[in-house]
Amino acid sequence: MRRLSLLLVLLAPLALGAAPAIPGEFVLCDLEHTTEAGDCRRAELDRTLRMNDIQVIGTHNSYKQAISPPEFAGLTAAAPQVAVTLDYSHPPLGEQLDAGARQLELDLLYDPDGGRYADPLGRRLALKQGATLPPWDDAPYRAKGLKVLHVQDIDYRSNCPRFADCLAQIRAWSKAHPDHLPILILINLKEDALPTPGTVKPLLFNGEAMDSIDAEIRAVFSKDELVTPDQVRGRAATLAAAIRPDKGGSRGWPRLAQARGKVFFALDAPKDQVDRYRAGRRNLEGRVMFVNAEPGDADAAYITLNDPVADADAIKAALAAGLIVRTRADADTLEARKGDVFRREAALGSGAQYVSTDYLRPDPRFGDYRVELPEGIVGWTR
Repeated sequence: MRRLSLLLVLLAPLALGAAPAIPGEFVLCDLEHTTEAGDCRRAELDRTLRMNDIQVIGTHNSYKQAISPPEFAGLTAAAPQVAVTLDYSHPPLGEQLDAGARQLELDLLYDPDGGRYADPLGRRLALKQGATLPPWDDAPYRAKGLKVLHVQDIDYRSNCPRFADCLAQIRAWSKAHPDHLPILILINLKEDALPTPGTVKPLLFNGEAMDSIDAEIRAVFSKDELVTPDQVRGRAATLAAAIRPDKGGSRGWPRLAQARGKVFFALDAPKDQVDRYRAGRRNLEGRVMFVNAEPGDADAAYITLNDPVADADAIKAALAAGLIVRTRADADTLEARKGDVFRREAALGSGAQYVSTDYLRPDPRFGDYRVELPEGIVGWTR
């Protein structure tokens, strides 16, 4: 392919000692697995590159298991256009990280008393109709604390139903692989009720709920294992000022040498939820998560721009301001079913640091569509 050939050519300047990053292009250089003796000169790159100088692949709704066949058949009969968008799943988080994912996405529902999502309507209806369903362990869903699932009552099976368990799995993998590139964990907050009678209405993420997110994260990850807004801001007046490329004296995003083996969190949420999480903190003081913010906001350091085609100019502007950007290579199973790579190539070419997919590996039902960096590398740099 023309693009891959160009990238291979870019290796030559590296071997000759030229600058490792070429503006506007990506260097075919595995930032995670090479050694100082290799073409990438990792030790040198670790001292010069920052967290926002890389691009890696991530997964969308990383916790999601497949809807059981009987329940999916019922959903297809009732709402076929909805069903097709939910027809995907992921292996356990550790397997995704093993496969090279360096961004994971978790959907949270507030469940302070436990049990709110332990008896899904879809399962009850299927059993009533005599369906044979996969085993169901409701114990994690009955425990107190934040839950991780996609759509209550319908698409509810999760590789780690408790947020705390998801975090523990990620930390265990991280500790076993201490040189990994920084892992972005995206957080979505589910508050919307379904129009179907008998379904559970999620609780609002009020101030107490927002605080519980930070508390559960800090209960699993130590300060030294996290990259937080306070760390990135340093002595700068605002987060935005700290990461701005023309502010060379500001602390900004950590160098890779400091960011390896760490995770960071971003609240991928609409403005009303972001404002509730901010709770008046102009720079997210004391908070664990970065937030979805526009360039120009005081706390602008991260932004989700999911359409790499329609959002191309916005992605470019965000990158120029020093923000970390997440975009998506595919959505709603459409690209995989059609074998359409246009959006995928736009995402990889956009410069966004985290490119998310539902197809880290192909779904054999749909063909060979997948999203990965050339040569199977984990991360590369511009």
